[in-house]
Amino acid sequence: MTETGRRLLLAVDGSAEASQAAEMAGELSRKLGLELHVLYVRPLQEAAYMDHWAKSDWEFVEEVRRNTEEEARKKAEEEAEKVRATGAEVAEVHVALGRADDRIVRLAEDLGAELVVVGSRGLGALRRALMGSVSVSVARHAHGSVLIVRGEPAGESYLPGKILVAVDGSPEAEVALDRAQEIAWQTGSELHMFHAIHREPLAPYPYPVAAESAESYMEDTQRKAREYFEEKAAEIREVGGSVASVKVVLGQPEKEIVREAERIGAGLVVIGSRGLGGVRRALLGSVSDAVMRHAHCPVLVVRRGVGASEESAAGAERSELSERSAR
Repeated sequence: MTETGRRLLLAVDGSAEASQAAEMAGELSRKLGLELHVLYVRPLQEAAYMDHWAKSDWEFVEEVRRNTEEEARKKAEEEAEKVRATGAEVAEVHVALGRADDRIVRLAEDLGAELVVVGSRGLGALRRALMGSVSVSVARHAHGSVLIVRGEPAGESYLPGKILVAVDGSPEAEVALDRAQEIAWQTGSELHMFHAIHREPLAPYPYPVAAESAESYMEDTQRKAREYFEEKAAEIREVGGSVASVKVVLGQPEKEIVREAERIGAGLVVIGSRGLGGVRRALLGSVSDAVMRHAHCPVLVVRRGVGASEESAAGAERSELSERSAR
């Protein structure tokens, strides 16, 4: 246990993406003082086959389970050694059998992990759009923040580098900004604040003056937003923090965030999530969901802590996830 009692759960599966996630998890564990736990999940045979075997030979089913668990334990230790090779200290190695997303979310909850780190399967157009069922599901159902690692780092590692944090003045974005500041400070990274004001294409106004009025309104909104976030940056600097840049643009937030991350060569995008309740949690939030799917670099989706009023909804979703894993 670290002095802070804060925990990070790294999910590994032996893939190249998981290795990249391990490097970043090790870096964050060391710099942020997070106790690092490693989880390896091995899927069992399809439930239909298991049921068939159970009817004919239950001892055989148990032998399959034992052998699978033994193999998973060996693989887990191999993956943990790779993590230790990065210089990180592994507090505990965990093994689970079953559906990966369900087991990752459950262990993260049991540990009280504030951060879950998973790798994402590739950057191709279709693969990036789908992103990988495990990482999507974990991001949607985990109680705490989730870091999805993808893409190749610009240098030897993702951090230190440039961190792009999406801000919009909401409580969720404030939490994301706090976390981005902490990571930037501890890793020696540049912090870039970015805000995109949603703008729909202008309707074909019948009178030029109407279009001019709409343009004037959006420009005024952009100016006020820039002033507001410049003040936030000044507050950060006054207490010893550092903000490399503040940028406010007009457009579709999800597209502008991804575009800006590519433009500056960000090693990490940090974005807040709109809570944990019911449908909001399932959808994750249209902006964070789109950024998570399409960004070319690691994305940290930050959530605020779960309040008592949200526990029942969270519990219901955990049951739903468990039911799906049993199908």
